[in-house]
Amino acid sequence: MDQPTVGILHPGSMGAAVAACAATNATAVLWCETGRSTASAARAAQFGLTPVAELAELLDRSDIVISLCPPASAEDLARDVVAHRFAGVYVEANAINPTRVQRIAALLAPTATVVDGGIVGSPPVRGKTPTLYLSGPVGETERIEALFAGSAVRTAVLGTKVGQASALKLSYAAFQKTSRVLVALAVGMAREHGVDQELIEVASRRTDSYLAEPEYVAKTAARAWRWGPELEEAADTLAAAGLPPEMLRAAASTLARWNDAKDGELSLADALDQLAQP
Repeated sequence: MDQPTVGILHPGSMGAAVAACAATNATAVLWCETGRSTASAARAAQFGLTPVAELAELLDRSDIVISLCPPASAEDLARDVVAHRFAGVYVEANAINPTRVQRIAALLAPTATVVDGGIVGSPPVRGKTPTLYLSGPVGETERIEALFAGSAVRTAVLGTKVGQASALKLSYAAFQKTSRVLVALAVGMAREHGVDQELIEVASRRTDSYLAEPEYVAKTAARAWRWGPELEEAADTLAAAGLPPEMLRAAASTLARWNDAKDGELSLADALDQLAQP
């Protein structure tokens, strides 16, 4: 099979790194400059992505498009793609709930085929190897597997139903991200009473406990702007399954206290101070 041309929407910290891995088996990886920040442009240049001026050009040239954007923007971005009648494979790799993925698949169905994707793990840089879980039509999932073969992005096909990959992503995020929020609250409570070091000592006796890694609280704060919306998506998925969503909504509300810390460099003390401000 000829190597495809790939378009990435949009090159954030995860998207740019994933797109660079796709370049292993692609003729070119394109990104659209219009409306993007200087930080996006710098990331795209760092990873060797090819700029194009307009979305229409990216879609006309691309055989495969990968959508990686904030969850709230996923459907609007898909509508922009629909307006240009993209006719290739659209990898919906955002952290959104299965119902939204299915809506996007229906939107694109007249011309394009949607593969559901869910990335578990950190961006594929400095030795990190995330897994891109896939579900959807067999031929198209095979194309995405081939696209990332031999790269730092592992792939795993879950089945043929659009929504399965997103369900797995959000199920994992529900546990992993809410657990980190609970660590922050536990350490913050202990600090208020002067026993935070004792708490960490107790937790360190269990090497499998997130509570033994309080330094991660600062990283949680920096990522809260992304994690909160993911947990809202996971809460919607729980509600659709008849399961109580309140715990995840509360975790998302807690993360919202850190929205101003977006991608910043905080100390543990700074992160806990921000968390304590209503």
